[in-house]
Amino acid sequence: MSGLIGKKIGMTSIFDENGKNIPCTVIQAGPCVVTQVRTEEVDGYEAIQLGFDDKSDKNTTKALQGHFAKAGTASKKKVVEFKGFDEELNLGDTVGVDLFVEGEFVDITGISKGKGFQGVVKRHGFGGVGQQTHGQHNRLRAPGSIGAASYPARVFKGMRMAGRMGGDRVKVENLRVLKVVADKNLIVVKGCVPGAKNSYLTIEK
Repeated sequence: MSGLIGKKIGMTSIFDENGKNIPCTVIQAGPCVVTQVRTEEVDGYEAIQLGFDDKSDKNTTKALQGHFAKAGTASKKKVVEFKGFDEELNLGDTVGVDLFVEGEFVDITGISKGKGFQGVVKRHGFGGVGQQTHGQHNRLRAPGSIGAASYPARVFKGMRMAGRMGGDRVKVENLRVLKVVADKNLIVVKGCVPGAKNSYLTIEK
């Protein structure tokens, strides 16, 4: 689907026409530059590659510098391909936040916040704090048994255990666009989106 690359600014809340307080996220969406046009003849599929957020040439490889120079733009930090643009786009064209209209729904993809090594209560929602009688004192948040007996004599793959949590690619679907601020390249969507402040997001129509 067509869309834009954006950056999470932060969360706030606004009031609707009925006076209800709605939590929402402010996102800087674009402007994005067309850095490559994929075609069926050359690449085997059709797509538009967009670049977002300028980057210094000092931190960009020579190959990528040439790639961006061909599009007549500065080096970009984030590059994503999108399919399904209605209008004809050429190298160097700019796609702005006016791609979205208030009231429509979008899907937003980002990298969730890393939580580090976490136990099963936080990571998987285990109950924890079981029976606190019969002398139990240090097993309140433990996972319990993770296997059977001498058969199968192993722990099955996929067993929910403690481990690193977060830092995953997460997609949140059907978020309503509450407001579009075209002159500042901002959109306000209802609810929360994955990632920390200033993290990159992919916003799809």
